[in-house]
Formats: sequence, structure tokens, C-alpha cells
Amino acid sequence: MPLLLGIDNGLTVTKAVIFDEGGRVLATARRRVAQSMPKPRHVERDMDELWSQTAAAIAEAVSACGRPAADIAAIAATAHGDGLYLLDGDARPLGPGILSLDSRAGDLAELWRRDGVADQALARTGQAPHASAPSAILAWMRDHQPERYGRARHVLACKDWLTFCLTGRIGTDLTEASTSFTDVATQRFDPAILSLFGLGALSGALPPVALPDEVVGGISASAAAATGLVQGTPVVAGLHDVTASALGAGGYAEGTVALVAGTYSINETVTTTPRVDARWFCRNGLRPGEWNAMAISPASAANYDWFLDRLCGSERAAAEAQGRAFHAEIIPEIEAAMARPSSVIFHPFLFGSPHGPHASAGFLGLHGWDNRGQMLRAVVEGIAFNHRHHVDALRDGFAPRAARLTGGISRSPLFAQLFADVLQMPVSTSDTDEAAAWGAALCAGSGIGLYASPRHDPRDMALLTTTYQPDPQRSADLTRRYAVFAELVDALSPVWPRVEALSRT
Repeated sequence: MPLLLGIDNGLTVTKAVIFDEGGRVLATARRRVAQSMPKPRHVERDMDELWSQTAAAIAEAVSACGRPAADIAAIAATAHGDGLYLLDGDARPLGPGILSLDSRAGDLAELWRRDGVADQALARTGQAPHASAPSAILAWMRDHQPERYGRARHVLACKDWLTFCLTGRIGTDLTEASTSFTDVATQRFDPAILSLFGLGALSGALPPVALPDEVVGGISASAAAATGLVQGTPVVAGLHDVTASALGAGGYAEGTVALVAGTYSINETVTTTPRVDARWFCRNGLRPGEWNAMAISPASAANYDWFLDRLCGSERAAAEAQGRAFHAEIIPEIEAAMARPSSVIFHPFLFGSPHGPHASAGFLGLHGWDNRGQMLRAVVEGIAFNHRHHVDALRDGFAPRAARLTGGISRSPLFAQLFADVLQMPVSTSDTDEAAAWGAALCAGSGIGLYASPRHDPRDMALLTTTYQPDPQRSADLTRRYAVFAELVDALSPVWPRVEALSRT
């Protein structure tokens, strides 16, 4: 039985997961990749370290899977979208990779919003540029790092860099190509779009585009030596991790909104009509003639992890040192808080928001008699409320009937039920380990003819799925709380820039 390797690179961890033909995980290996923040709003990492850590994870997974590397029939990578990974004329990293949490270009994106460039970009590309979009980062680099900008010869995304390290082939895939420079109608690169952003000099730096399940090369001799993989093993182009997560969790479909509650609040649905709106990105799907409407913001479960790290750090460390799962131990506190009335509201904007670059996180309605459980309740409700902000937009455009939730937070029935109650629609979760890596592996299997297409998941999804129905009384209460959450956003929006300005004085 052939094996498949899916590589999933997030913002802090890179993973290698080996699956059998039926989707069962045989081995998983992880490595941390350090982030660097040399200046406010700059979030970067060393590209060579990213590859070396990924190679080490692959080598560990290959060693641990109990089968020879020759049984791995195909490989695909997925990774965070947006950000920027540049190569020079020698195909070497041109400075550090820039992560999608980077917001150095936020002021430029705001300028484009005011002078009409953003509206033109929305009409042409299906999305308005934002702080971590390749278009905005490249334009910032043109203005602030002209020497680096002038040496750029290849504009890649994160997973494209990993695919290059595996194969020596420079390129991207259909889903990743649409982060800034493709025409939303033709789904192809258009040099006129580069010129719209003042980036015409980079017309030769955009990479060739393949389908996500198209074989683009084989494992090189150097990659084989670093990973233990067999030289020549087929590698497909791979795909954006947002799409990979939906695919792997069984949520890539029309009529379904796929939710990923991770660092980003990701909310997406498949459409065969390229409907454009400022509230979502209209990006390429797995095939031409297919689009992914994505409403996203960096405002989801990372807020919950931040709270546990910063305000429960010693307890969490003690629990983990004893092999206990602190995430599970904290749930009863949140359940108890949910059973009582509470005035506490939290805006989950620690790392960004859908309300402009100046929005920040904060508790409101907090009193001296409130406890940690009520604060945690407000945090997880705030996360779900921010997802609702995006899902309501997608409801206006596409009328999805149900939601599919993935991400670490989805493993808790308490949180899955909260999402159903907040969204007022059925929310299903799947018992899928490493959904994004499995989405990549489905593309790898499709590329070698093991599956009819990436959407032909061999697993019995009915057996893997749990569905949570909204509770009418809870939904009504949470709708009232959401209305206050949204009213506070409107009230604070004029103040947030002034708050942010305090850090610059």
C-alpha cells in the first residue's frame, strides 16, 4: 500500500505527516521555527532554518513510520499564505521570509484604500490589498529597502520555498498565485496588476503556475540526503493552507463554510462564480472555474493561547511537566462561567482584526468580582463572535447552510457547540488528525493517480463527523451579546488610532 507525505508549515511549527492510502496517520514529526521581530510590526524568519527544520521533521517522520522511504509514493507541501519569500538571481533567499503576521505595510494599504488603488485592485484581483499581502509588502520594500527590492528575481510564498528546497524547481500553484496578482476572471497573472501597485519592474519575477495536484518535480539528491526520502519521489505543486485545511477536514464544498480557528479566523466557501466584495477575498480554488471566497482576519484562537500563556503560565507549565493537558483542565472553569450571567466582553484583536490596522484587544464590562473563568469565557466568545462577523458576510454572498470547524479549538465539544450557537447554524467537526497536511496529501495522491481528484477523500467521512446543532435559547442570548460586541467595535473604531499612537510617543 503506497504512502503519502504531507508537509504543513504554520507560523511557528513545521510538520511532516506520513499517511497510508486510506488516510491513516502513520507518523508525525514537528519542529519549531523561530520568529524574529526586529522592529515593531516586522515578523520574519530565516528561510534556511525553515528548510533545515522541515527537513529534520521529514527525516524523523520517515524513520518513525515503520515503512521504508521507498514506500512514499508522492509528496506535497502546504503553508501559511500571504507574506513574502524572495529569492535572488542565484535562487538564494533574499533576506528573511516575511510572515503573514507582519504588518509593516499597514499604512501603505491604508493609503491605497484612501486613494482608490484598493478599489481598483478589488475589481481586478478579487481582493483589496492588506498589510501582509505580497503587493503591499513589495511596495513597502520598494520604498524602504530599494536595494533588496532591486535584487528580487523570484517572488514566492512559503510553501513554494519548501517545494523548491525539495525539488530545485521554482514555481507556485493556482491557489497561492491568487494572493495578489491574478485577474479574478481569468485566474492568471496579469502584468497590468503589478503596474497598478507600482511594481511593474517585477513582471519577470512571478513564478510559473501549476495545479495543486500537478507533479512539478522529484526529490533532488540534496533533499534526499537531508530528509531520508528517495531521490526522484514525485512532488506536486501543493496548495495554500487555508484551502488545504478545508479539503482535509471535509469542508471544501459549495453550501458549506469551512472555519479554521487558529492564529487566523478563516472562513471560506467554494463558488463557481467569482463574486467580488470588500468583505472577502475571492481567490482561486483547486481548479480553473472554481473560486474560494475567504473572509479572514488574524483574530482567532491565538488569543486563547495568549491568555493561557501569559495569565496561566505557571499552572500550564506545571501541568505539562507532569504530562497533564492543561487545555482540558481549564474547560470546567469556562463551563461554570457560561452557566452564569456575565457582562464581560472581549475583542480578540491581539494580533490584528477585520476592522483596520489600529484595532486592539481589550476586555470591557470587567468588574472586580469577575474571575478568570469569566475572562476566559469572554475570550472564547470573542473568538466565535469574530468568526460570525466574517460568516455573516459570506451568508450575504453565498448563503452557506452549514459550517465545518477545524483547528485545535475544534477538539473541544464546548467550543464546537459555542460556534453552533453563535453562528446559528449546524457546525460539524471531523476526527481528522492534521487536516492541512492531509489536504496536501490528497493533492499528492491525486497527482500520481491514486485518487480521482483531491476531492475524492477515501475515508468514510460520516463515521468521522460529529455535528452540533444550535440551541435556540443559547443562540438568542449570544445574539444579544454579539450585538453589544459589534456596537463596541463601532464605538471604539475612532479611538483605536489614538490609542495606537500612544506607543509612538
